Amino acid sequence: MLALQWLANTRAVLDDIEATQLSNIRRAAELMTDSIAAERWVHTFGCGHATIPVEEMYPRIGGFVGFHPMIELPLTFFTRVTGEMGIHQFLFLERAPGYGEAIMKSYAVDPRDTMWIFSHTGINNVNIDVALEAKRRGLRVVVSGSADEARHSTPRHPSGKRLFEIADVVIDTRVPAGDSSVALPNHVDNVGPVSTMAFVAVVWMTITTVAELLTERGVRLFIHPSHNIPGDTTARERLDAALGEYKRRVAGV
Repeated sequence: MLALQWLANTRAVLDDIEATQLSNIRRAAELMTDSIAAERWVHTFGCGHATIPVEEMYPRIGGFVGFHPMIELPLTFFTRVTGEMGIHQFLFLERAPGYGEAIMKSYAVDPRDTMWIFSHTGINNVNIDVALEAKRRGLRVVVSGSADEARHSTPRHPSGKRLFEIADVVIDTRVPAGDSSVALPNHVDNVGPVSTMAFVAVVWMTITTVAELLTERGVRLFIHPSHNIPGDTTARERLDAALGEYKRRVAGV
């Protein structure tokens, strides 16, 4: 079964992340811990399927206040495929110079903040625009993606830079350049991408480390609870507290 091949490919990527990226995850977590401990933000950004790790962080059960998703609908909502907000428009927008700068104009970020950007290839203009503008405003930039594979790619940005070259910390997802990992007879293209699994693994390896560091500093975490467990009579109160804290902090962004 090709299902087992996909599982083996995914496990190999996750094992590679564990073997090579723990120090980078720790460095990134330390930057994020400083931001959240100061009651500031880790702003998170991605486009296409790289919005999945952004949406995975918060709000969701087990996440906590401190991660601010920056998701542009035209860069993520392309499930109509054709017609309005289709794939062709998305591919144009993610490569359009200046779009990321326009996105950043809508946010009041702070030098105490951290920007966390997800991109498999690190070559599309919108991500690089966001990273450059974040650096210009004094933020630390963390990038997650297939950095080692991207060394051989051709930059598209007018600066000539790849996203990974701008970052203060890179967490390499160790995914092959083509992403899809299972070959089929009589077909040019593979099936079975593994980058989403790698992104989500990196997200929770990093965030659990941030939680550990914040707890060691005595910082209270406002955790999004499960409200589906029978007998838990305070889940709604804890949820209200988390959402109230998020609302308080995000008011100035």
